[in-house]
Amino acid sequence: MHADAFPRRPYDEREDWKLPIALAIGVHLLLALLFVAAYLWSPSHDFDAAAGSPVVEASLVISSADVASAQQAMRDAPKPPEPLPTPVEDVAEEDTVPPPQPLPEPRPQDSPVAPQQQAQERIPVPDTTDQDAASKLAIAQEKALKEQEEKRRQEQIDLTERDRQQEAERKARLAKQQLDEDREKKLADIRKRREQAAREVAMAEQKNRQLQNVQQQRAAAAAAASSTAATSAPSAGQPGQGGTSDDLAAKYAAAIQAAVSKQWIRPDSVPLGQRCRVTIRQLPGGEVIDAKVDPSCPYDEAGRRSVEAAVLRAQPLPYRGFESVFQRTLNFTFQGQDR
Repeated sequence: MHADAFPRRPYDEREDWKLPIALAIGVHLLLALLFVAAYLWSPSHDFDAAAGSPVVEASLVISSADVASAQQAMRDAPKPPEPLPTPVEDVAEEDTVPPPQPLPEPRPQDSPVAPQQQAQERIPVPDTTDQDAASKLAIAQEKALKEQEEKRRQEQIDLTERDRQQEAERKARLAKQQLDEDREKKLADIRKRREQAAREVAMAEQKNRQLQNVQQQRAAAAAAASSTAATSAPSAGQPGQGGTSDDLAAKYAAAIQAAVSKQWIRPDSVPLGQRCRVTIRQLPGGEVIDAKVDPSCPYDEAGRRSVEAAVLRAQPLPYRGFESVFQRTLNFTFQGQDR
């Protein structure tokens, strides 16, 4: 049964005031009765006053009307309501197993919090006692920080410039080293070419000497034949006196032309067939003292030097068999032609 099934008494405001008043009166009556009982049960009621003064006695007198009214109030006091019976709940037996309930969603306040590994750094509390000093200190620190930043920036610029200079010096050293290596290679190539040219010149001179020996032998044979023919002639010139045989002089000039042509290296500026007069001073036997090109020679400077060098290389000039037409100072007309 539910508690609402019992009837309720109507609420009366006067009953709320009656109960406290009745209880207060009852308490006072109970105290009065206790005093009266204590007085009646005491063994003696005579007390000697201190210093002979009379004793003052007091008694509480309660009328029967007050006692009756107090008893009536206690009888009229409302009785406390009886406690309601505890309702019995009807529990139905469960025939089936309840379905699985969803797991509760984790809440942020229930999430585990990892313990802090390191204590939180204490935040310094600014000192507000001297704001001017703090402001000046902050300005000085900011100025020092700017100066340090400017100094660090300048050091970085100097370091970059120094690195750039070192890189430029390194490149210059590498370029100079490369130039030196190229120069050494060129010099080695030039020396190699010179050595090759010297070997070729030596081989050419050796070949020319061999050819010259062959020509001298041929010229000697021709001179012997000419001398045999000259013996049968009515007259002959003396040796060294510029012989009068035009045929022998022509052969002598042809032999000198052949000897000089073999030693001559024609420059590109000298055309073939062009003539140049040369004065040769020589000793008996064909050894040349010097050779000079006549100023009337149409060759350029390189061509003139080449003719003089060829005459010097061709010595000894043909002599055996040409003693009769030999001259110490010989005016020779050289004709440029290929070998």
